[in-house]
Amino acid sequence: MVEQRVEPAKKAAQVIHKKLLGCLQSQLGLDTERRMKKLPLMLLSVSMAESFKDFDADSSIRKVLEMCCFMENHLAKTLSEFELKLEKEVLEPLNKLSEEDLPEILKNKKQFAKLTMDWHNALNKWVTHSDQYSADLYHFATKEDAYANYFIRLLELQAEHHKNSHDFLERNITDVSPVCVTTDSQKNNSRGKVYGEPLLTHLYDSGREIAVPIQECVHMLLHTGMREEGLFRLAAAASVVKRLKSSLDGGVMNHSEFNDPHAVAGALKSYLRELPEPLMTFELYNDWFQAAGEKELTDKLEQFKIVLKKLPSENYNNLRYLVQFLSCLSEQQAVNRMSPSNIAIVLGPNLLWPHMEGEAALLDMASASSVQVVAVVEPLIQYSSSLFPEGTVPPSMFCLLVFRGEVLGVL
Repeated sequence: MVEQRVEPAKKAAQVIHKKLLGCLQSQLGLDTERRMKKLPLMLLSVSMAESFKDFDADSSIRKVLEMCCFMENHLAKTLSEFELKLEKEVLEPLNKLSEEDLPEILKNKKQFAKLTMDWHNALNKWVTHSDQYSADLYHFATKEDAYANYFIRLLELQAEHHKNSHDFLERNITDVSPVCVTTDSQKNNSRGKVYGEPLLTHLYDSGREIAVPIQECVHMLLHTGMREEGLFRLAAAASVVKRLKSSLDGGVMNHSEFNDPHAVAGALKSYLRELPEPLMTFELYNDWFQAAGEKELTDKLEQFKIVLKKLPSENYNNLRYLVQFLSCLSEQQAVNRMSPSNIAIVLGPNLLWPHMEGEAALLDMASASSVQVVAVVEPLIQYSSSLFPEGTVPPSMFCLLVFRGEVLGVL
């Protein structure tokens, strides 16, 4: 019975090895980086990178192409790593099985048959090869489950690859179409004493005027992130962001440990997104859009001032603190590529969203509301000196102080 399985096993290994080779998008024998350069996804990423250079900095097509370029590059890297593991852990063992191990068994089978015919002339030799042939068959029988695991490993690698790709896209898709939703599960499963807590509760418990994540993250970004290209737009490693959020939750901060500005920006965005109520409040949601709809700039700014006065004091203080920093950040847009419009696109949906039940209902409003939110947040940043006159340093002077290291207490 075992002997009858050898030839089908060899055939199955050969056929599946050949089909798997056809599934590969990269060349065998290359390391991850060299594989990645030859993948269609990487070529697509390069084409996107070359394409968006022809657009001006404020073009929405350029912004989306930049973000898609980054994600296609990451997907190419993930695919390259997947195919490298597939080669090492599936293709090479299958090839050895079909080209070396099983042919050796079949060779012994043929030799055994020949020696049987020459029984009288080669009895000793026959016995030796008979034993070897039997041992090979029993070895194959004992290893059959292990050989079957090659195909199981194929499925495991595919599942891991698709899970990693899904997780990556899920984390970053909001940067292409910014929709930040606070779901009931986020409200009911708050991770700590800061993240997910109502703003007023946190400020009361901590005895502060500015929320810890906002103040600490701004403090770190003033020192390390003002000239960082794509701040708040490019994603950082999830593990670093998680560790930074845990530190902020625990109230123990070591700024020297967090030298990645993108991780700090991610922790700040996460805090704003996980607030049970947006910083700009549910109650004033429609008021903000009505103010932004004014045609004349003077009327628009006047209406914004009226809405700002309606904010609770704790929301107003934290919003003013944050917007002053964002205004300073936009002053460096020639270097960091973060104009008021770009900042509003990636950060605005974390500051204002509608009070609706259910994630599906929020997603249905994503396209319209995200554009409206940008129309609200962009002028707040652009005209922060006029909208927040109390104790505000003009953005140009404020940025100068930042880079001279004299801004620690300004905000």
